[in-house]
Amino acid sequence: MNYRHAFHAGNFADVLKHVVVARILVHLCQKPAPFRVLDTHAGAGLYDLSGPEASRTGEWRAGIGAITKAVLPEGVRALLAPYLDAVAALNPAANLRRYPGSPLLALALMRPQDRLIACELDATAAAALGLHLAADRRAKAIAIDGWTALNAYVPPKERRGLVIVDPPYEDKDEFSRLAHNLETAHRKWPTGCYALWYPIKARAEPDALAKRIRRAGIAKVLRAECLLAPQDPNRLTGAGVIIVNPSWTLESELRQLLPTLASALGRTGSSGFTLDWLAGER
Repeated sequence: MNYRHAFHAGNFADVLKHVVVARILVHLCQKPAPFRVLDTHAGAGLYDLSGPEASRTGEWRAGIGAITKAVLPEGVRALLAPYLDAVAALNPAANLRRYPGSPLLALALMRPQDRLIACELDATAAAALGLHLAADRRAKAIAIDGWTALNAYVPPKERRGLVIVDPPYEDKDEFSRLAHNLETAHRKWPTGCYALWYPIKARAEPDALAKRIRRAGIAKVLRAECLLAPQDPNRLTGAGVIIVNPSWTLESELRQLLPTLASALGRTGSSGFTLDWLAGER
C-alpha cells in the first residue's frame, strides 16, 4: 500500500498530533536560545482540503472542521490558539481549504533563529514538500528515509529541539522500528524532546510499544491518547502521542485539552481519552 496523507489530512489524529506539537513548540520558544525541529516523516507539508483526496474521505470535517466550529472553554481556546491561528493564517476569510502538515505548523510557531529539517522519501510528497519550504530560509527539505534521518540528524548542533516521528505504519514492523529507533536516538541525544505519533485500531501494538519504552530506561515519558469509537481492527478508532522529555507544563495543559478534544472529535458516545506517564512523574 502506498500511503497518501492527503486522504487523511486534518482528521482527528492530525488534530491530536498537531495540538501536542504546538504546545511543545510554544514552550521551546520561551527561552531565547535557538532550537532545531526534525520531522522524520514530513509528508507534503501542505494539503488541499478541497482537493479530490480530502473530498473523497471528508475526514477533515470531523477533525479540524469540528474543532473550528466547537464552542470551546476559555482556557482551552487559549491553549489551542497557537495551533488554530497557524491553520487560520493559511485560510483567508475563515474559508477552511488548506491544512498544514507538521513542517508548516512548526514554521508558523518558530522564530528567526530556529531551524527545521523536514524529511520525506516518497518522490511526489518530497517534491511538494520542497516547494512548500523553498521560500523559508529556516527550513531544509531532504529526500531521505525517515528512520535513516533519525539516526543521521540526531543530535543537532543546537542543544534544544523537537523530533517529530510520524511514520505511515504501512509495514507490520513499524511499531517495533519506532521503539528501536527511539532508543538509539535517545542514547545519542538524551535531552531532546521526541513526539511519537501512532494509530490505534487494537490495543496489542500500542501496548507493546508502551511496554518496550517503559523498559528503555528513559527518565520522562508521557502518553496521550484520544479514543473516539470502539476498537475496530479495520479502521482507525483512536490515536496516541508519546512524548519523551515533555515540557514541564505539558501534562497540565493536556489534562485541560484532552476532554474537550475527545468530546468535539468523538463520533460516538464512547469517545474518551487517556493521559499517563510511562516513565517519570506520576
